[in-house]
Amino acid sequence: MPELPDPLPVRLNLGCGQYPREGFLNVDIESFAKADILLDLNDPTSYEGLPAAHFELIVLDHVLEHLRDVFPVMRSLYRLLAPGGRLEIRVPHFSRGFTHSQHEHGFDVTFIEYFNPKFTGGYVGVELKIESMRLDYMIRWDLKRPYIRRWQETILRGLNGVVTWIANLSPYTCSRFWCYWVGGFEQIEYIFLKPDTVRKSDDTHREHN
Repeated sequence: MPELPDPLPVRLNLGCGQYPREGFLNVDIESFAKADILLDLNDPTSYEGLPAAHFELIVLDHVLEHLRDVFPVMRSLYRLLAPGGRLEIRVPHFSRGFTHSQHEHGFDVTFIEYFNPKFTGGYVGVELKIESMRLDYMIRWDLKRPYIRRWQETILRGLNGVVTWIANLSPYTCSRFWCYWVGGFEQIEYIFLKPDTVRKSDDTHREHN
C-alpha cells in the first residue's frame, strides 16, 4: 500500500486520470495519471489500505464501467464512506455504454435497486440510499468541439437541454421505452448516501446516558 498523505483528506476521487480534484485524495490505477497514490481499482482488496468510515465524499467519474466486477468494488466503497457520507457516480447509460472499446458495462436506472435491502434476490449486502438519479443526453463538449462548428454546438446544446429535461421527468420511462429513439444517453448519474445509522445510534446512546 502506498504511503498516505498526512493529514488524509476526507474526500476521495477514484480514477482521477488527468483531472485531479483539489482537496481530494486522488487515486488511479495508471502510472501516467495525476494521482496522489496508485491502486489497482479492479481489486477490492487494494481498497483495504484506506481507512474505514473516513471519507465524507467519494467521487467516481466514468470509472465503474472500466472495472471487471462492480459489486465487490461498491462494497469496498461502502466501507470507506463515513456514516452519512455521499457517493457520486457518473457512468455511461447502457444506451451508449458500449461505444468505447474498454467499457465493460453499461448502467441503467435499476442499478440503484441492488443497494436496497428490500430487493429480494438482488441485494448485494450494503445499503445505500439514493438521493438523486439523472440522465444526461450529451456530455463532454470538449470532445465534440473538434468535429462540429460553433453554430452546430449551439443547436446541440439547446437540443441537449430539452431532451435531458424531458428524460428526467421520468428516467424509468425514458430508459425502458424511448432512450434509443434519440440515439441514446451518454451519462447516468447516481448520488448515493450511506445511512447515518452509526451516528444516530451513538446519539441515542448519549441521550440515554
